[in-house]
Amino acid sequence: MTLKTILATLLLSCTTVFCLSGRKGGIALTVHAGTYDRRNCIVSAEIPAAGDASCWKLSEQKGKKKTSVPSQTVQRGNKTVLYWILSGQTKANEVRTYIARQVKKQPAHNIMQVEDTQQALLLKKDGKTVLQYNYPHAEPPPGVNAAYRRSGFLHPVCSPAGNVLTGIQPKDHYHHYGIWNPWTHIVYDGKLYDLWNLGDKKGTVRAEAIKDSEQGAVFSRFDAALSHVIFTPDGEKVIMDEHWDVTAWNIPDLFLWDFESRLRPSTPLPVLIQAYRYAGFGYRATAEWTKDNCEMMTSEGKTRQEIDGTAARWIYITGDTKTGRSGLLFMGHPENRNAPEPLRIWDEKANGGRGDAFINFAPTKNKDWELEAGKQYVLRYRVLAYEGQMTSAQANSLWNDFAHPPIVKIK
Repeated sequence: MTLKTILATLLLSCTTVFCLSGRKGGIALTVHAGTYDRRNCIVSAEIPAAGDASCWKLSEQKGKKKTSVPSQTVQRGNKTVLYWILSGQTKANEVRTYIARQVKKQPAHNIMQVEDTQQALLLKKDGKTVLQYNYPHAEPPPGVNAAYRRSGFLHPVCSPAGNVLTGIQPKDHYHHYGIWNPWTHIVYDGKLYDLWNLGDKKGTVRAEAIKDSEQGAVFSRFDAALSHVIFTPDGEKVIMDEHWDVTAWNIPDLFLWDFESRLRPSTPLPVLIQAYRYAGFGYRATAEWTKDNCEMMTSEGKTRQEIDGTAARWIYITGDTKTGRSGLLFMGHPENRNAPEPLRIWDEKANGGRGDAFINFAPTKNKDWELEAGKQYVLRYRVLAYEGQMTSAQANSLWNDFAHPPIVKIK
């Protein structure tokens, strides 16, 4: 697959973007931390597009001293968007100044990489796999009904130490696929379908083309198309088109990535997603995690036995691995449908008392969602893979970066 340098839609940045005008000696940018402390936060700014979008150099200015800063630019229409990391600690209300200059040639530093194996698309950080998007169909285990075959899911999702934190096709739920995003009770043309429970043979979600991908010093990403398919007596029908825009960021010591789902009905008819206890952005943990060696916590201070049915801005899970303790922090964006979103999780009695781990942001858990024809609907999540323990203070700080980003302005 050829890697492209165009951006079909605005990337998943965590910053408010202002259009800046050029000035002699470069473009001066100021980053205002706002009311929150920041640590290694993603920022971006629109700069005038002229010539090769990749030929920009960024420096931080402190007094008379200038320090080169890794950056990455992409073309969006007739504008260039510049991305970088607000490195280290930045206190609340602190202001940092940067200078962006156009240069003849910017050496490529692809710390964040995209690799296409022809079986999957991998986002990597300095050669280490952050996550894998599987676009061919994964067949179920031998002897299992072929209805459980599935494409368009994330697995493995890894920790910085290389621990695999996802699981697929477990014996108790063959339709669980790492991190995936189907809907359960869908009404189309007056009839009810289920695209989550594949064994019911009412529908599925299938991977289509990879539309776009990028790599560089700050991020790697891909845009993948998927089809939501129903099974009718007259044959299959695609009722919704979806795009996943997945971006991995070059954050020190951590694996941080964004997941954006853009969903649109593909026929003149609306699609009604009925309220149901689970549907949407789902995560099935590695089979190594049970009630005996993993724990969960939400932004509302709920522990595993209390979480199911409550709403939260974020939820983390930490469990034992071969290198010690690893975990994932899942963050929902405040502009998502029904935010803060209700959660569906399995408590410690799940699967006959094994207590396997499953987490689902379920915006339709307690209310219907009608998707009108011709309109696009967006859900955004941020995921952090880490080693050791997560704390509520750390999770709140990371969620603030996602939900209430710093502001970049002209100086």
